[in-house]
Amino acid sequence: MAVRDTLDRLETLVAEASHLPLTEKIVINEQDLIHLVEELRQELPLELERAEQIMRDKDSIVKTAQDEAASIVKQAKQFAEKLIDENDIVLKARERSQTVLAQAKQQEQEIVERTRMNARQLQDDADRYANQVFDQLISHVTSTFQGVQQAQAGLEQARQILQQAKIQMNQAAAQQAYAQAQPVAYNNAQMQGQMQGQSPYGVPTDG
Repeated sequence: MAVRDTLDRLETLVAEASHLPLTEKIVINEQDLIHLVEELRQELPLELERAEQIMRDKDSIVKTAQDEAASIVKQAKQFAEKLIDENDIVLKARERSQTVLAQAKQQEQEIVERTRMNARQLQDDADRYANQVFDQLISHVTSTFQGVQQAQAGLEQARQILQQAKIQMNQAAAQQAYAQAQPVAYNNAQMQGQMQGQSPYGVPTDG
């Protein structure tokens, strides 16, 4: 309704207006307020005219409603009489529906039971398969762990061999260095003995 929309806009204009400090007064845009009042001035006569037309048509509206109510009541009576005439058919249909319902319930129970059995079978198969997979994984991990242990033992043996080879190499190097140092020491001793008139082993020479 146009009047209601205009009133809503007017209410919004007042609600959103700024308040003057320390007063209960508000500041409203004058042009907006004049525009809304002008709309109300134009729309109110139309709304009042429509209201008067509704009041004038009240009797006609009431008569139309009464006719529609009477038609509905008549149709309801006819439907009730038809139901009474078809009572036997309704009873047979009800009995048939109860039979069908009982059969449906029985079939539902059978389907539910089969479904439960199938679900249990599937669960058992899934558990069995899962156990097989876990057993295979455990066996694989065990063999892998044993292989790792064997590899570690081989690595330890190789380490010991390398360590022994290192010791032997160092011993050989030390022996070689010692052997190389002996002639030098002998020559030094010989030269010193000649200078002092002794043999390299401390025995006096003829000179």
